[in-house]
Amino acid sequence: MTSTALTTAHGVFPIAPTPFTDDGAIDFASIDRLSAFYLRCGATGVTVLGQLGEAPKLDAAESLAVATRFIEAFGRTPVIVGVTAPGFAAMRTLAHEAMARGAAGVMIAPPNTLRTDDQIVGYYAQAVQAIGTDVPFVIQDYPLTFGVQMTPAVIGRIVGENPSCAMLKHEDWPGLEKISTLRGFERDGSMRRISILCGNGGLFLDFECERGADGAMTGYAFPDMLCDVVRLQREGRRDDAHDLFDAHLPLLRYEQQPGVGLGVRKHVLQRRGLIASSAQRAPKAALTPAARTEVEYLLARLARHDARAALKPV
Repeated sequence: MTSTALTTAHGVFPIAPTPFTDDGAIDFASIDRLSAFYLRCGATGVTVLGQLGEAPKLDAAESLAVATRFIEAFGRTPVIVGVTAPGFAAMRTLAHEAMARGAAGVMIAPPNTLRTDDQIVGYYAQAVQAIGTDVPFVIQDYPLTFGVQMTPAVIGRIVGENPSCAMLKHEDWPGLEKISTLRGFERDGSMRRISILCGNGGLFLDFECERGADGAMTGYAFPDMLCDVVRLQREGRRDDAHDLFDAHLPLLRYEQQPGVGLGVRKHVLQRRGLIASSAQRAPKAALTPAARTEVEYLLARLARHDARAALKPV
């Protein structure tokens, strides 16, 4: 996988959760089952070891084992590995090990200590120096979590100064104007084209595609819906895309709650038979009985419009 291939990527790269058994061990069988489902529903890639992949809760050997299993399961379909770390030594090691096993590229988020535009640009320059200029990388722009505000001009500088920058994971909120501005930079020649895949649980995917995003790189308990919405938008079926998206919006919104969101996602993925357990590693925010009841209510309402949500009662 070359940087150019990621630069032109489109569709949906789900952010994969890390499945655990009830006793906290990595569940490799569920990784295989989840991977097969992603490919079956039309995912064009996958991203592992992201924030909702519980990457900070894994040790170095576990991180590499999880990445390797996804890479093996996805075959020729690109796998992006999150390598964000407090220091560049750990980032370099995981990036090199993942690329040696067939990863398409890596994703890097900025530390929350960065305050100025020059600091942000300088950080990515140092990261590229650490992992090597031959490793394609994705900028993760998620100010709501990382507290780092990247203007379109800063993103343009990072892209311009680092040829190995292949993609932006766009998660700013509000962020529709940022997408329009970046695509404007491309049209006027002030920035080369990169792929823009959007996060935030898909909360604004319907309009992000219309603003020029190439698709989604995010989690949601129905990644097949995200694939359908992106496909419908590419086919010019705007109303069909919005109708499907609108039907899922109440559950998608509920899953987007900070802290509890991963618990919701894993619960529904387990209910769909895609992972064996909804277990998380501590620190975690487990679903209360009241929250589970609400999720089941949302699933029942969604099933009126999308049969995929018609799950067997628990």
